Amino acid sequence: MLPAPYDAILKELHRFMPADRVYTDPLRTLAYGTDASFYRLIPKIVVDTDSEDEVVRILHVVNTHGVAVTFRAAGTSLSGQAISDSVLVRLGDGWRHYRIFDDAAKIELEPGIIGSQANRYLAPHGKKIGPDPASIDTCKIGGIVANNASGMCCGVAENSYKTLHSMRLVLVDGTPLDTGDPASRENFAKSHAHILDGLADMRARVLANKVLAERIRHKFKIKNTTGYSLNAIVDFEDPFEILQHLLVGSEGTLAFISKVVYNTVVEHPHKASALMRFPDIRSACRAATALRGGAVSAAEIMDRASLRSVQDKPGMPEGLDKLGPDACALLVEVRAETAKELDKKIAKVKETIKDIEPLEPHRFTPDPVEFGKLWNVRKGLFPAVGAVREAGTTVIIEDVAFPIESLADGALDLQELFRKHGYDKAIIFGHALEGNLHFVFTQDFNGQAEIDRYEGFMEDVTDLVANKYEGSLKAEHGTGRNMAHFVELEWGRDAFALMREIKELFDPRGLLNPGVIINDDPRAHLKDLKPLPVADDLIDRCIECGFCEPVCPSRTLTLTPRQRIVAYREIARQKDAGEAAQTQKAFHDSYDYDGEATCAADGLCGTRCPVAIDTGKFIKQYRAWGHGRWENAVASFAAGATGLTVHAVSGALRVAGAAHDVLGDRAMDGMASGLHKFSGKRIPRWNTSMPRAATPSRLEPKPAADRVVYFPSCVARHMGAEKHDPDKTAIRDRTLSLLAKAGYEVVYPANMTKLCCGQPWESKGFMKQADEKLQELECALRAASNGGEYPILCDTSPCLYRMQEHIKGLNLLEPVQFAVQYLADRLEFTPVNRKVALHITCSSRKMGLAPIMENLARQCAREVVVPEEIFCCGFAGDRGFNYPELNEASLKDLREQLDGCTMGYSTSRTCEIGLSLHGKVPYKNFLFLLDEASWPKG
Repeated sequence: MLPAPYDAILKELHRFMPADRVYTDPLRTLAYGTDASFYRLIPKIVVDTDSEDEVVRILHVVNTHGVAVTFRAAGTSLSGQAISDSVLVRLGDGWRHYRIFDDAAKIELEPGIIGSQANRYLAPHGKKIGPDPASIDTCKIGGIVANNASGMCCGVAENSYKTLHSMRLVLVDGTPLDTGDPASRENFAKSHAHILDGLADMRARVLANKVLAERIRHKFKIKNTTGYSLNAIVDFEDPFEILQHLLVGSEGTLAFISKVVYNTVVEHPHKASALMRFPDIRSACRAATALRGGAVSAAEIMDRASLRSVQDKPGMPEGLDKLGPDACALLVEVRAETAKELDKKIAKVKETIKDIEPLEPHRFTPDPVEFGKLWNVRKGLFPAVGAVREAGTTVIIEDVAFPIESLADGALDLQELFRKHGYDKAIIFGHALEGNLHFVFTQDFNGQAEIDRYEGFMEDVTDLVANKYEGSLKAEHGTGRNMAHFVELEWGRDAFALMREIKELFDPRGLLNPGVIINDDPRAHLKDLKPLPVADDLIDRCIECGFCEPVCPSRTLTLTPRQRIVAYREIARQKDAGEAAQTQKAFHDSYDYDGEATCAADGLCGTRCPVAIDTGKFIKQYRAWGHGRWENAVASFAAGATGLTVHAVSGALRVAGAAHDVLGDRAMDGMASGLHKFSGKRIPRWNTSMPRAATPSRLEPKPAADRVVYFPSCVARHMGAEKHDPDKTAIRDRTLSLLAKAGYEVVYPANMTKLCCGQPWESKGFMKQADEKLQELECALRAASNGGEYPILCDTSPCLYRMQEHIKGLNLLEPVQFAVQYLADRLEFTPVNRKVALHITCSSRKMGLAPIMENLARQCAREVVVPEEIFCCGFAGDRGFNYPELNEASLKDLREQLDGCTMGYSTSRTCEIGLSLHGKVPYKNFLFLLDEASWPKG
């Protein structure tokens, strides 16, 4: 039961919000309420909103009851500004509309669009949005604007504040305002004249106070997100401009941002980078100061501790391990419209810093692969610290800015504070052109002594930055709860009083995100600290950043990888604390569906995770923990009798296919739905795209000079085409046709009907059985390939990925890899005259094949569509039969992107079932397209 008044609020919300978008259960309020900071508040109610009208009505409800509300975008905030112990409102998928106009000089974005997605929309126009935070692949426009998030290149010239054109917002009383719409401005001027008059009066008073006005201008010459954007008051005369620019960086404390229009910036096509190595921090800072305002787009400083943390990792530039104890690096990037202009800029950079002695000559590279390696140094710093920390500790990344002329002294003083407070592994890096330094350290909050150490350290840091150097306590990460108590220390009494006045003007009852930016509790930054109990080795390194979330197929259905880890940590905490058995069981039961059953375990999360955590591997382990003797016995029997198992599945497909022919789509689908529902999901959910039993192969291998081992996966061997697919050819025949054209003789492994890579067992957590099947397959493949002499082709990417992961010494290839390495020089490809869809499986993505597969597809078809924001289909082997809602959630946006497509292609038969069902076009193996579009060279 919810306490009053939240019980009444819940009833009112249910009057206009769908029940499946309002959450009060312990698991989801905890999981959905977690952000990337080291603070923890658990909301009473979480609401997923899809429209401005819903936001307006939610605000009316919270106003009626006088309770706090916090708005959340992606939850990548680091300072505690996206958490609540009251009502938390998250952005649903309804907030993803955009519009590019004025010859791409402007882009209108809703707050639910991920930053890098906005850049993909603009890329064909040679433009991008100005802000470039490190989390741009995860964070959303709402959070980027609300935090005035910046990054390595945008500095203070191209952040949200500087590139904002107009904004649509909703005030705490539910009143909308569109600053780009004259009619909306006129109406607002009538209904809320007191706000506009108040802002005009503030501006007059600030300009009359020359000391305060000058202080505001001075503070924003470097990066600053501490407190409100007071520069709006001195920069603009129009109250509407002041208002909308105050919203930038306001962290949800003044209004809800429902739309923003950015002035776009140029994305230069030519780039080059150099990792400049200097003998010490002071030399590197001198170089950064000299380069500021010149030819460089970015200059990332990295101290010796930073470089040491990554120097032994694969792919790092040579020589990092040989640098002296005080060495420092500056990673510089130059951008230009043409290659000639790029060369001129590089020459200018070298000339500018020629008198600053480096450890070695500066070498720029325009090669994307090479400068990618250089930037991997910078990108690897934060995860390097996170990966080596002790279990149960958190990683803290602080974010300050010094006046550029004091950057070296500030960095050296920070290093001295690390030594004073015992943070021996702390590292410093940052955006040197803006005087912005990040420092990263590990912290244990599990004991009072450690909390006291952190408190002493932060007192010294705030004194150093705010008093000694008059810098910014927060340069780009937002004030949040972390620095709210220190805002007055940095800004002074008069400026802080102005901030209080702004908050009072917009939110007189203090309902919007209280405790953020303005907080009178001197110990607020030491309260509500997030517990990180030791849970399991596979997930203990998780820093809960949320970078994994955009690629998770269950992100809109149940939980994301971050949330799965958060919830399991709570299971561990409850167990350690000895909480009531009933409480533990209820939470565990919820996790069995939200955390385990609806996890595709595809591993894509690991490709986005800064510390390379594959939550899917953990979930497979979790499944293994739940298996008893009976389950293992059944799994062992099925593994030992694979041929019989496959034969049984083929028989079931024949029976289902016959029933489908008799009953038709509608009746068969209704019956299958009922059986699935009333069996408690024990009976797999048949659907209209279900494959028929595979037909026998009609072709036989032909002798040829070169040989290839072809291993059709067990899924491909027993699953044929679906009813509505006009091409009923067996995949084995298509593969044999393709290989024959290329001049290859096909060799099959012996006893193929019994062979399997073990993937069906591994995905369910039967690791022993999975490994036994893999070992059996390995022996057969070694024999068939003559000890690795012949390449081995498997038609199913997930199976091949598992084989590559565990079998060494054999040349194992999936369709795309095989085509590039063994077909490209033997076959001509002529595009078929069709518009086709392409789905790149999770396994293919993990193997780095996405761009290669797309390029190959474009050689084979007139037009190729790769649907946006669909990374995993959610079918997850056979999980789509038992939990079809996972597949449906992942592919809900597929059909609308396939307009005009007549066929789709992938490299996994089970994925193709779900893709066909929800895309409404047949999907087939990519080998079909390769065969159709090719013929022998010469």
